[in-house]
Amino acid sequence: MTGLRVVPTRRHGRERLYVCLPDGANVAWYDRETARVSLLSEDRREDVLAALHPFVTGPVTVGPPPVPGPAELARLSLHPDDDLAPNRPGEALLVAVDRDPAPGHRLRPDPRRRALEAEQTVGEALDALDGAGWHTLHSVPLPGGDRLHHLLIGPGGLFSVHALYARKQRVVVTDPLVALGRREPLPLLRRLRADASRAAYALTAEVRPVLALVGPARLSVPGPVREVRVLTDADLDGLGRLGGVLKPADVEALHAMARDRRTWTRL
Repeated sequence: MTGLRVVPTRRHGRERLYVCLPDGANVAWYDRETARVSLLSEDRREDVLAALHPFVTGPVTVGPPPVPGPAELARLSLHPDDDLAPNRPGEALLVAVDRDPAPGHRLRPDPRRRALEAEQTVGEALDALDGAGWHTLHSVPLPGGDRLHHLLIGPGGLFSVHALYARKQRVVVTDPLVALGRREPLPLLRRLRADASRAAYALTAEVRPVLALVGPARLSVPGPVREVRVLTDADLDGLGRLGGVLKPADVEALHAMARDRRTWTRL
């Protein structure tokens, strides 16, 4: 067989290489994370492996697609409107800015743009943990118009991550207050704990709050902070090294539950 094309994609946090016919129909795919080539037809094995050869390093498993487990079946049963997994970092802000752009004559930058930059920066850092067994959901809506900026689920547990723009500013955290530069301190940590508590109730699992500061010039935490981890965007990769809390099956089950919008409407 000739004319097979290899198309790289990222689906549901996984990098895959799809092998396609000239008309676009898939005949196989290679999942880098599991080192598995899934064949839709055994008689195309040699042609598929030849097409994938330049992209594959090391041994691979070749065979029919694996039977979906309970978490995968739950995902497949989701209506697209109820699936939160496709949400981009800052999804809610992207929609708001697109629907109601700021006037062009503003003297000050639109604060939503800075908030969006913070969510996108933090979201990219969290998405980079996908290959280590973690999943991230962005802009998770909560009843009443609130939302979780990011929900991280993986071997180290569940974390609700709130992104805060702090570019070139001094940040002082004195629980529950967070002060940016010379601005009036706000009791932000109280809100983060409340959001994590709501998420824990929805998922029936412990959810730990994280404050992720984007680009601060200096961070000062003079006293103890109850429950909330305070990190900069440069330190978020450390969350990926945590483990010993959830097994892979538990991670997948919680991710399947969390990505279903209906989970959050029951709060």
